[in-house]
Amino acid sequence: MSTTAPRFGWYGDDFTGATDTLAVLARAGLRSMLFMGVPSAEALVAAGPLDAVGIAGAARAMPPEAMRAELAPVGRFFRQIAPTVLHYKVCSTFDSAPHVGNIACAIETLHPSVDNRWVPILGGQPSLGRYCAFSNLFAAAGTGGAVYRIDRHPTMHRHPVTPMAEADLRVHLAQQGLQGITALHYPLYEADTLPSSLNTLLGHGATAAPEVSDTPFVPTLLDLTSADHLASVGRLLWQQAQRGRLLAVGPSSVAQALIACWGARVSQPAPALAPSPGPVLAWAGSLSPITAAQVQAATSYQRIPVDAHRLAHDTDYAQATQRAICAGLQQGHHVLAYTGTTDGAPAPSGGASAAVAAASAALVARVVQAQADNGTPLRRIGIAGGDTSSHAVQALQLWGLSYQTTVCPGVTLSRAHSADPSRDGLELMLKGGQMGGTDLFERLLGVG
Repeated sequence: MSTTAPRFGWYGDDFTGATDTLAVLARAGLRSMLFMGVPSAEALVAAGPLDAVGIAGAARAMPPEAMRAELAPVGRFFRQIAPTVLHYKVCSTFDSAPHVGNIACAIETLHPSVDNRWVPILGGQPSLGRYCAFSNLFAAAGTGGAVYRIDRHPTMHRHPVTPMAEADLRVHLAQQGLQGITALHYPLYEADTLPSSLNTLLGHGATAAPEVSDTPFVPTLLDLTSADHLASVGRLLWQQAQRGRLLAVGPSSVAQALIACWGARVSQPAPALAPSPGPVLAWAGSLSPITAAQVQAATSYQRIPVDAHRLAHDTDYAQATQRAICAGLQQGHHVLAYTGTTDGAPAPSGGASAAVAAASAALVARVVQAQADNGTPLRRIGIAGGDTSSHAVQALQLWGLSYQTTVCPGVTLSRAHSADPSRDGLELMLKGGQMGGTDLFERLLGVG
């Protein structure tokens, strides 16, 4: 680490979203590294001086007690390295619930690691088709798709774990136990009254809002309906962070807003994605209809359907699946294995369970090791599915990820860092179920 504190720290509540923030920061010219858990002193030295320090986690899939256990050491680490802004990165669709991925629980656990009473929550990320207006969240169905209010979104309103039944994020977060949430809506941005409105909320002006006068922190939801709002919101965050180190919550728009405030008008162009030097392994563990369409369009791959339930519970079946994947790779084929369906039919029983994600990740790691043992190590992998991605990175025993390039908006190709030479330098794409165009897996090959 450098002798000065980093400007920005972030914890991603799943691995796929954490890499999106990594890309935003790296393309703005910040020296950035995403660690796979609280980094050791050795990993920090290996990473070199950093402007932005990230930790990829899996809090989005955890119950509250597990979240507290996960986030308490994260908070202690960030208290020690003291970034000016600490970002709790959530999915841009805010899918969470009282019993899993509880955002209020995360705020309560991480807030003691900062000094500022104010906790801004940014709704929306326009670059990904996510918009928040008067506290109500809207999201596109796929890249460039039709925009729906989140409680009417064709996928998110019936998410298998955290269905979004409420569009007003104030109500959604209050249901998770976040008390006293206030809001600053986008007409204030155009009138340039954000600072004075916030001062009133925090009691810096003549009067304070009574509902926040006795609370340990003041959560405030901010709209984002346009990229034009980023600089105004970023200035507000950065001004407050100068008064005391700040915890901010939201998708990668938190980083985008601060970058806009710092003067980076546009991101640096993403480096061209070179053709893969060898066969590509892709694994689709997401049950999203968007991922299903991407699998169906991946005609350059040998596609292998996988029974999710049998994979998690039948060792012989898992071994046979591994042999089939390795055979395809050794014959020089790109291989795409998938546990969902490609026709919109209901997913196989158990397809969304943590056991399936863990079994999928273990199988990916075994394939990687088998290819290395055969003298034909894989150099590029793509994984679809938040839980599967988190488990896979852990199973691959990586200590960090740095930015390589952007495959498409919201989907990053990272360079893996590992003590294992066969895995160090591996190119890894992690994507959530809602991310990417139909041709995503074809783009991953780098031949377009």
